[in-house]
Amino acid sequence: MAYTVDGKVVIVTGGAGGIGSEACRLFAENGARVVVADIAAERAADLAAELRSGGAEAVHVGVNLADETSIKHLFETTMAEYGTLDIIDNNAALLSAEMAKRDGNIEHMATEDWDATFAVNTRGTMIACREALKIMAPKKSGVIINTASNLALQGNVIQAAYSASKAAVIQMTRSIATSHGKLGIRCNAVLPGLTGTPAALEHLPQELRETVEEETLTPYLGAPVDIAHLVIFLASEEARYISGQAFAADGGTSVHIPGFARLRRFFNG
Repeated sequence: MAYTVDGKVVIVTGGAGGIGSEACRLFAENGARVVVADIAAERAADLAAELRSGGAEAVHVGVNLADETSIKHLFETTMAEYGTLDIIDNNAALLSAEMAKRDGNIEHMATEDWDATFAVNTRGTMIACREALKIMAPKKSGVIINTASNLALQGNVIQAAYSASKAAVIQMTRSIATSHGKLGIRCNAVLPGLTGTPAALEHLPQELRETVEEETLTPYLGAPVDIAHLVIFLASEEARYISGQAFAADGGTSVHIPGFARLRRFFNG
């Protein structure tokens, strides 16, 4: 499927990761000029080179969303390279295996872990949105896609910091859509569920993965490209009348009553 993003300049943060790299590839395949931004600068450079070898225009920038100076450098580099910005996909998040082990429930939450999560997922995304708006507002056009999570819609026994940080991203998305919509700027959020990326599955216990798979309404877990297709659609002209929305791409995990898998076995029996 073709999406109308030809010639657009797009930044993808977390662009060297599982979902981010697929988004970069889709944008490039559809004619966009891509800035691959990631804290893993070498992997971002490799992906940008891959995109260029396929005929796309692409550059890479190392960025740390916990560092405001680093984020500003990303936008300065983008403007120096392309002179404008049309789309930003705020895909990066703090998802290290070490943080996942520490992000439990509130009773046992270390303040520094809470702050570190919000510094990247919420504060970093806010700064990136702000810097993008400084470019988009004067030209009265632009699209912002913020990656939240389906965990922002549900309570969980763990990941209290991550869930709360992503809920804040959804509200920030609504605020931007409301404040800047009349300037021709759209802002939407994408809420992935458990997706088959190395970062998501590498340290996930098999039993936990099987539980999530049972509670997923589709016969399979999503792949990174499934999320990437939603991102590029929302960024494209095909979605020009959609703004301020939060779209869960989680195989239906977040829409059903708890214990769906066990209830299904009960009623089938």
